[in-house]
Amino acid sequence: MDSGVILNYAEKVYGYAVNHTYSHEEADDLSQEILFTLVRELPKLKDESKFEPWLWGVANNVTKSFRRHMGKQRAMFTYDVPEDMVYNAETYNDQEEVYDFLRSKIAMLSAIYRDIIVLYYYDGLSTKQISEKLDIPEGTVTWRLSEARKKIKKECTEMKETALRPKKIHLDIYGSGDYNNKDKPFPNVYIEDALSQNILYHSYESPSTVEELAKICGVPAYFVEDRIDNLLKREAIIEIAKGKYQANFVIWTDKHGEYCEENAEKVLLPIMDKLVSAIRSVAIEAEKIDFYKADKSGTDLFYLYGILAFDYLSCRYCRLPYPDFEVKFDGLKWNYIGSIETGKYRRTKIGVNGSLNLGSRGSCNHTVYFGMNGIAFRKMMFDHCINACEDIIFRGYSEDASSVAEAVKAGYIIKKDDGSFFVTVPCFTAEQKRTFDGIVEKYFAKIMPEYSQAVEKFIEDYKKIFPKHLGDDIDRLCQNMFMGLYSAVVSYAQRTGAFEMPSKNCYCDVMIQR
Repeated sequence: MDSGVILNYAEKVYGYAVNHTYSHEEADDLSQEILFTLVRELPKLKDESKFEPWLWGVANNVTKSFRRHMGKQRAMFTYDVPEDMVYNAETYNDQEEVYDFLRSKIAMLSAIYRDIIVLYYYDGLSTKQISEKLDIPEGTVTWRLSEARKKIKKECTEMKETALRPKKIHLDIYGSGDYNNKDKPFPNVYIEDALSQNILYHSYESPSTVEELAKICGVPAYFVEDRIDNLLKREAIIEIAKGKYQANFVIWTDKHGEYCEENAEKVLLPIMDKLVSAIRSVAIEAEKIDFYKADKSGTDLFYLYGILAFDYLSCRYCRLPYPDFEVKFDGLKWNYIGSIETGKYRRTKIGVNGSLNLGSRGSCNHTVYFGMNGIAFRKMMFDHCINACEDIIFRGYSEDASSVAEAVKAGYIIKKDDGSFFVTVPCFTAEQKRTFDGIVEKYFAKIMPEYSQAVEKFIEDYKKIFPKHLGDDIDRLCQNMFMGLYSAVVSYAQRTGAFEMPSKNCYCDVMIQR
């Protein structure tokens, strides 16, 4: 049997070593010893079908030998065993279970405590020698050693249930950037592993230390430290104070939706009928514009007119602050956004995804709106698909067969029985969009002072729900509420019968020529 097969198990062996040790250094040593033994003993394996059971049997034997070799480590594990953890020799013929338990607790300590424990008990160094080795005052060494002992005792008597129920955060970004599915993924993919998500969740409301996060996540501290290093590099967390970390972006929770359900419609009630009437008037006149309607029904287009109106009004009349994004590690301007909402409450929002399609051969952008009751979510198109759709709308055909095929697969283009193609996204020329904006201005201008005042009243208390250190993020997301409150208008109008419900799986997206 080729010994090269062992390389396929290198990562699994290291993971095994991590679970049976308490530091990176010891895990490295143990995994190397296991791999060396596997290579040496492989020629003795006669039945290749039993390779994996044989591998883990060897790993288990090497681990036992490895532990016996570390006599000094025994003293370390028995030094601070709490009285309620004292075991009976008659019950345990092999003390490894106790050692494993204590080792896992030591692993939960952050490096500043764990390193001193290892140097003092395992390497047998005095506090003075540790002081010289780490270049820190001996008093600091003594204090950290004492604190580490206390932490181990406490950890041995406590268990966090949250370690058994990891959180799942839906992560995304907002802002601007040049991303595509093939060459440059969205930055959130670098922080979506389960441990990173739980670190972000548990450090969102208030700063947390490595030990606190290790305990609540149920993993060794050095794993948390590794993830924190990555989260700092990806600018998803910040170090609020020495050794205390906090998530550096907004994570939506049910309390945001609860506030919206209680207050959004209420704050608009004094002007709700004016808003509904203005939207209906805009829709009547917009129907007369000869833009590409993609064969959508008047009811479905009604929702497009409404959101396009509020998008325009937000750009024209909103005076709420919108701080610029800081440049991120990839040189672009954006920030993360997360959600752990359960769906129990409906947050007032209008989601917007879009591609400006700058720098391509085409002249149209694509914007997708979602978050309104009855409107389905749809992914935005990338430049090549937008351009293919534009070709078909304005020229009747496209020479970019691969992009057409991709757009067909995503539902942006339909291939008819006669072989021709039909674009499913409405499209305005630049002149047609200016005509539409003029109609919106005609019916909404007089209402805007009252609407702006209502929005400001709504967000005054809304901002208090967010962690205070996220000032710029909060301002940006609350500024979006100027358009977002349109979803409250939609819900009210649907409930009262002023708006018809859209068709099933109605999308609210549009292409607009620059």
